[in-house]
Amino acid sequence: MLKSPYEKYRQSSVQTSTPAQLVIMLYDGAIRFIRAGMDGISKQDYEKTNLNLGKAQTIISELMSTLDHSIEISKNLFSLYEYANHLLIEANIHKSGEKAEEALGYLIELRETWLQASKLAAGQTEIANG
Repeated sequence: MLKSPYEKYRQSSVQTSTPAQLVIMLYDGAIRFIRAGMDGISKQDYEKTNLNLGKAQTIISELMSTLDHSIEISKNLFSLYEYANHLLIEANIHKSGEKAEEALGYLIELRETWLQASKLAAGQTEIANG
C-alpha cells in the first residue's frame, strides 16, 4: 500500500517512463546513494556508509542484469559496472572516499551518456513520426 502522495508519484513515474528514462533513474539513484555513502565516510557514520553503498551496489547489479549481451557494447558496460561495484566494495571495506569517488565518476559519465543518447533517440523518433 502506498503511504504518501510522493510514493504514488514515484510509482506512476516509473510505470510511465521509457526504458532510457528508467536507466537514467537507476543512475540517479546509484549516484545519490554513493554520495550519501561518501558523506557517511566523511562523518565516520559507518552504518550510513554501509547502507548507502550497499544500495548503490544493488542498483549496479540491476544495471548489469538488464544488459543485452547480444550487443557488443554490453560486454564493455558489464565490465565497467563490475569494476564500479568492486570499487564500492573496497570503499565500504576500507572506508575509502577515493574509491567511492572513482565509482561515482564512472556513473556520472555513464548517466550523461545515456541522457544524451536518449535525447538523440527521441529526436530521431520525432523526425520519423513527423
